[in-house]
Amino acid sequence: MTTWGFIGSGHIGSTVARLAVSAGHDVVLSNSRGPETLADLVAELGDLARAASPEEAAAAGDVVVVTIPLKAYRDVPADALAGKVVIDTMNYYPERDGQVAALDNGSTTSSELLAEHLPQSRVVKGFNNIFFQHLRGLARPSGADDRSTLAIAGDDAEAKDTVRRALDAIGYDTLDLGPLAEGWRTQPGQPAYGTEYALDPSDWAAGAKPVTSDELAGLAARATREV
Repeated sequence: MTTWGFIGSGHIGSTVARLAVSAGHDVVLSNSRGPETLADLVAELGDLARAASPEEAAAAGDVVVVTIPLKAYRDVPADALAGKVVIDTMNYYPERDGQVAALDNGSTTSSELLAEHLPQSRVVKGFNNIFFQHLRGLARPSGADDRSTLAIAGDDAEAKDTVRRALDAIGYDTLDLGPLAEGWRTQPGQPAYGTEYALDPSDWAAGAKPVTSDELAGLAARATREV
């Protein structure tokens, strides 16, 4: 049984937590406002869930999902995450996060920034290019004809395999984009950023549709970047 730790419990974090609990996994949730603010979510999730501090969630998780605004990435507890597999869901939105020159000029990626902050962790990019309602609605059992695929990227093969197995358990196949530096292919503004899962790309709340590995790979291959 996998224990999922969450640093951030907003739309994506709470959705992944729901999928994990449905798969019979334990979840330890945290946010920046304190465990008491997660009481309703914990009550909804039931006995497999508890709330804690970010440090406690980091220490408890076999995999730890970091899902906070990118501008706060330096607040992620590096010491508590030493040796951990970390799934980074963060995206760079300059209007929210402020301008980051190294991201603006394409010399690095948001996940590589987090990896620099977490030098003793094994960072895998994932969950960053799917709307939370689509993520919740598209989960399917292994082997289902309408199962969807999520992209990951990372530098550690063992960590990526851990994430692949975790995603399989909660209802998704995995497309490996390669090293962490290739994670830009599913970032905002790229063809593989979110719209492929939407029934209506102009209204993401209208519903979701399955996306195969081949479809996702084709979109990722169309990504363009100025460096």
